[in-house]
Amino acid sequence: MEVDNKYQSKNCDIRLGDCVQLIQNVPDESIGFSIFSPPFAELYTYSDKLEDMGNSKDYKEFFTAFKYLVKELYRVLWSGRNVAVHCMDLPIQKGKEGYIGLRDFSGMILEAFQEVGFIYHSRVTIWKNPVTEMQRTKALGLLHKQVKKDAAMSRVGIPDYLMVFRKEGEHEHPVHCDISVDTWQKYASPVWMDIDYSKTLNGIKGRDENDEKHICPLQLETIERAITLWSNKGDKVLTPFLGIGSEVYQSIKMGRFGVGFELKDSYFNEAVKNCKAAEADTNAPTLFDM
Repeated sequence: MEVDNKYQSKNCDIRLGDCVQLIQNVPDESIGFSIFSPPFAELYTYSDKLEDMGNSKDYKEFFTAFKYLVKELYRVLWSGRNVAVHCMDLPIQKGKEGYIGLRDFSGMILEAFQEVGFIYHSRVTIWKNPVTEMQRTKALGLLHKQVKKDAAMSRVGIPDYLMVFRKEGEHEHPVHCDISVDTWQKYASPVWMDIDYSKTLNGIKGRDENDEKHICPLQLETIERAITLWSNKGDKVLTPFLGIGSEVYQSIKMGRFGVGFELKDSYFNEAVKNCKAAEADTNAPTLFDM
């Protein structure tokens, strides 16, 4: 299927192509907030394109490319505003590296952002069910039989993180977050225990055999909380890794202007559909409009 290389409306501007190239066309200090989940280096294969960071041969090559993007994020973001990066630490497989362990992927992301001048602002730990992880991955460290055999090789489950970074400078665009005390106390918790992992764009729309199945769309509740905390209505919210459009979809639903870049044609095609669906929902008349 032929895919247009962009979709623009009064609510969003999303483009098909390499984010490192496309972000160079974004004006300085024009973005109010950025949220995204980067490729998890070599863990998943997203496409066969040379520009795809997920095709890096190792972590050094991945972060060489990733740092070009981070430098551009610093340029386009308003001073005083934030970037939120969804990530997790990654399992090291014995078949690849000769031992079982964890790679400090979140720490590598932290280092990449600090190198270009970002301030490490906050980290949210997002709870994940270790039983679900065990059933999905069959990780040795999570098996009960391993606890009984030799608990020295047992480990806890791997949570998700939302790493938040701030661009220093004169703060001309304060964020006015109108939430209740109870809501703030929940959001201020260092661990978000109640994120529903089934609430993703893949979960909302019915799947059929022809649907594009993105490997790991970001949870809509995580995006919603981040947008609530760190942006105002009308702000431009950027995701350099658009995927099927979760961040822009949620931005539109919350009265922000979504900006996104996606390298893979099939993901971009789904993102356009999802953004149009968000626009239709947002513009639909209510009972009081009739």
